[in-house]
Amino acid sequence: MMPIAPLMIEHRLIERMIKVMKGEVEAMGREGNAKPQFIDGAVDFIRTYADRCHHGKEEDILFQLLSQKPISDHHREVVEELMQEHVQARSLTGQLVAAKDRYVAGDRGAVSEIRTVMSQLVGFYPIHIEKEDRHFFIPCMEYFSRHEQDDMLEAFGEFDRTLIHEKYRAVIEKFEGK
Repeated sequence: MMPIAPLMIEHRLIERMIKVMKGEVEAMGREGNAKPQFIDGAVDFIRTYADRCHHGKEEDILFQLLSQKPISDHHREVVEELMQEHVQARSLTGQLVAAKDRYVAGDRGAVSEIRTVMSQLVGFYPIHIEKEDRHFFIPCMEYFSRHEQDDMLEAFGEFDRTLIHEKYRAVIEKFEGK
């Protein structure tokens, strides 16, 4: 299996969540209210799965390994674009949390911002995913030997194994006041 296969499989799950979020944006438009519990779940998915798990593998493994290779200027530019897009997604997610918090505190006008930011996320991910799937991942594998690709696949697996422990250690430390 090519090391990028897990990343592309993760994209399919992210696309499913984006479809659900799109439906929620449409429901908010019809109903005029937000569902804070849904937003909390969507934010958890984006922060934990899409960002920490998926983008984490890209940033901490794939991009780091590419930085050690003599890659083309074009691919170097794409890595920079993808990194900036990851920052953009984190910013939008933070904006969504802030708008949801205002809504929960009684600011019913925050529904409009929630819809706007969630719509931006819904619009962002398909374009980002297409760039990675169709124009970046496969060509970049040419920079790696078969052995390096196998090592990368193993590193992705180890990343996944430690992620759940990282997440829930942070939850406990938060409760402990650390």
